[in-house]
Amino acid sequence: MALSSPGTLSLETLDDSDPDPAPLLDGEPWPPPCEIILDPEAEHSMDVILVGSSERSSPPSPRLRRDLIAYEVKVNQRDIEDMCICCGSFQVHTQHPLFEGGMCTPCKDKFLECLFLYDEDGYQSYCSICCAGETLLICENPDCTRCYCFECVDSLVGPGASGKVQAMSNWVCFLCLPFPRSGLLQRRKKWRGWLKAFCDRESDSPLEMYKTVPVWKREPVRVLSLFGNIKKELMSLGFLEYGSELGKLKHLDDVTNVVRRDVEGWGPFDLAYGSTPPLGHACDHPPAWYLYQFHRILQYARPRPGSPQPFFWMFVDNLVLTKDDRIVATRFLEADPVTIQDVYGSTIQNAVHVWSNIPAVKSRHSALDSQEELSLLAQDRQRAKPPTQGPAMLVKNCFLPLREYFKYFSTELTSSL
Repeated sequence: MALSSPGTLSLETLDDSDPDPAPLLDGEPWPPPCEIILDPEAEHSMDVILVGSSERSSPPSPRLRRDLIAYEVKVNQRDIEDMCICCGSFQVHTQHPLFEGGMCTPCKDKFLECLFLYDEDGYQSYCSICCAGETLLICENPDCTRCYCFECVDSLVGPGASGKVQAMSNWVCFLCLPFPRSGLLQRRKKWRGWLKAFCDRESDSPLEMYKTVPVWKREPVRVLSLFGNIKKELMSLGFLEYGSELGKLKHLDDVTNVVRRDVEGWGPFDLAYGSTPPLGHACDHPPAWYLYQFHRILQYARPRPGSPQPFFWMFVDNLVLTKDDRIVATRFLEADPVTIQDVYGSTIQNAVHVWSNIPAVKSRHSALDSQEELSLLAQDRQRAKPPTQGPAMLVKNCFLPLREYFKYFSTELTSSL
């Protein structure tokens, strides 16, 4: 659940306290040791009460909660890079790519899986710090889609900071603010480069991730759409503008005689899309022909090796490729497929197989499975009328992560989402 924030505009640091503990003066005695008492009656709180003790307290358990991150940093003077800022664990595997701090293995895996997932309102589905959280605060910069959970904001910025954010209007997030520090939350310098290096290093995907693009450098997307036209879907997402020359789409149904010179003359392109014909539609070629031709044209459309230009592609099979064809597609496209389903209740109404290098396509959807069920669906669709939701509509929301790379013209998605 994402929340916008009513109230007054404010860009000041939410936590006015000094995030670094004041050093003791030479000769000044250390304060008496403290022990941590947690109120067992408070199920939904982790209030820490410090009381004097005549005995030195034992160090906090490595299984500490995020509520104790500030205590560890300010009182025990632990380096925040040696703690997972997502959960508070001391078992650090790597460093968080966006903010200063560590990250344990489970949180790293969750972050890789969820960072580029988007809801239908166009905002990211999970907190940009921990990739979890039930209630989210959304950044109201119209060019940003990031969200932050109450728990991370309160534990890293300061107690009660989430309430202050919620009371603001036009709140801009910790990656958009002009100053890099809010409480213990310190934005990394050149965090886009950190994020790319993190994903390339930690992800098990063979596909390279492109560095995200600052908003002032984003250009309209240039699209090559083969066999299926996705103009309507991209317009509804705001990537193409009605009646404008900004952003363009080249649609081709037959590429038999298209050569490299043609594609280079029409381009350059940022996104290449192709699909097999829907079941029940007349086909001029065998289903595998569409795969081979997409792969051929894709090689012409790619940027030259070594180019930093973000380039994305997607191929959609409308359940017409054979098992051997799908194996060939995986080998040619060097990516594993996923299944995107249109489910009503417990019944699969429609489904497609998708190969793509767009971030998080694989995370949101299941890997190929239940082929027997999908085969029965394909047989039913051959006998029935075409489904109401076409293949392009099924993959429409998979294009939302491209907001990190290209300009979009509408700040609110249309009701057709």
